[in-house]
Amino acid sequence: LTYGEALAEARAIGAALLARGLSAERPAMVLSDNAIDHALLMLGALHVGVPIAPISPAYSLMSKDYAKVKAIAGLLQPGLVYAADGAKFAGVLGAVDFGGAEIVLGANPPAGLKATAFADLRQAPGADVDKAYAAVGPDTVAKFLFTSGSTGEPKGVINTQRMLCSNQQAIAQVWPFLAETPPVIVDWLPWNHTFGANHNFNMVLRNGGTLYIDDGKPVPGLIEKTVANLREVSPTIYFNVPRGFDALIPFLEKDAALRKNFFRDLQMIFYAAAALPQNLWEKLEDLSVRERGKRTVMVSAWGATETAPMVTTVHFEIDRAGVIGLPAPGTEVKLVPNENKLELRVRGPNVTPGYWKRADLTQAAFDEEGFYRIGDAGRFADPQEPAKGIEFDGRIAEDFKLMSGVWVHVGAIRVKALAALAPVAQDIVVTGHDREEAGFLVFANPPGCRALCPDLPADAPLEQVLADARVVARLKEGMAKLKLEGGGSSTYATRALLMAEPPSIDANEITDKGYINQRAVLSRRAALVARLYAEPRDAAVISI
Repeated sequence: LTYGEALAEARAIGAALLARGLSAERPAMVLSDNAIDHALLMLGALHVGVPIAPISPAYSLMSKDYAKVKAIAGLLQPGLVYAADGAKFAGVLGAVDFGGAEIVLGANPPAGLKATAFADLRQAPGADVDKAYAAVGPDTVAKFLFTSGSTGEPKGVINTQRMLCSNQQAIAQVWPFLAETPPVIVDWLPWNHTFGANHNFNMVLRNGGTLYIDDGKPVPGLIEKTVANLREVSPTIYFNVPRGFDALIPFLEKDAALRKNFFRDLQMIFYAAAALPQNLWEKLEDLSVRERGKRTVMVSAWGATETAPMVTTVHFEIDRAGVIGLPAPGTEVKLVPNENKLELRVRGPNVTPGYWKRADLTQAAFDEEGFYRIGDAGRFADPQEPAKGIEFDGRIAEDFKLMSGVWVHVGAIRVKALAALAPVAQDIVVTGHDREEAGFLVFANPPGCRALCPDLPADAPLEQVLADARVVARLKEGMAKLKLEGGGSSTYATRALLMAEPPSIDANEITDKGYINQRAVLSRRAALVARLYAEPRDAAVISI
């Protein structure tokens, strides 16, 4: 798809959206994943000032009750709902009341469902399209992106054109090389999230780059698609979340052809959305040195759905994970003492005006000076030299105190523990609120655990694998290593439980980018927390 073709399609689709009377009160809603048709619908909507609301496909495909789709549809009252594959999305299309919205499908319409073919969502663009395009301004609502708090209730974050455009201008100023070498990216990050859509997709658009939609994901069975795509295309920048790098690195280590193609044109490696464990940083550095004889620049940034997304960014060389950079051009960051941390608050043209139809949430989100309360903490990488950047210091709401009164900084202990407990742990939830010792609920990494037990059948039940003495020993070894690093009782766990059940999207335990909601897990699995601290000690509890 060329830029010229995309513009022609966007105008024709935009004309069709205008003819249907779509607006902020009747926006376009997208249920399915990244794809060319999804991109065209998004561009058409943006072109004529019709807000688009991409929804996590997991809410439709991995949910049993479609509760989040129902809540979002009730809030938005969409005028049009799009899904790429009618058969794949038949369940949600049949179960959710979209209030008379026109259903548009790319293929496979279910029997008995009235739907428009996406190919027919076109109209010859006339003066109305030009007029609508001219009326699009900084305060025009471009998108509604949904984010869930600890309650799991979806909040519609208003994304204006001002937010999106100011973000891209800031990126252009801190990364001037984008204008010299239009970016080539291979990207799976979903467009219902701000990272994949507002940062990456818009960056390609702003700089005349090339985007290859990666149909893989960082999970067993789908990471292989990402690997196949990276064998075919050499990116100039590679974007991913820590879980994505964790899944990709083993393939880069053992596949010389993949490694060569991956690093051939690579100017920069970028991670965001969660803290990158230092062991993954070092593995990426080692792979780069192995392949090209030098380190590839590795950077990060920090932000949120409410900030479109970039607040801080790294535009200088850093030598370790955790640094999130300096405020982007045009953005102010205020550091406010909160207990024993510095809470980060944000003000700038990239910040949302609020949550759709939720004045209460909007009011609570801003302080008396108009700074957005993002909920994260930060500290200076070097207090004597602030220009060296800010380090991410965890979520304010996740930290807790032990009975001794000592604070446990969940973000810091989680990142260190993931490195120490590799390859057993996929992710970790830290326990111990008002208890004497910290503990871990460990989401198992099935491939890593099975690799420790090569003599077990490939189809051995996961529970059997997790109970194997070699897996238990590896976990104990990692826990002991954490304790030996020192720092006191708040920096290691004395007990852990390995969990075979993966985190639940329905229960808001995980986002589709892989971010674990600590509070939701602790609430849903309170019985496991009780087992962790039960006396006499539960046989399944691994302790040091």
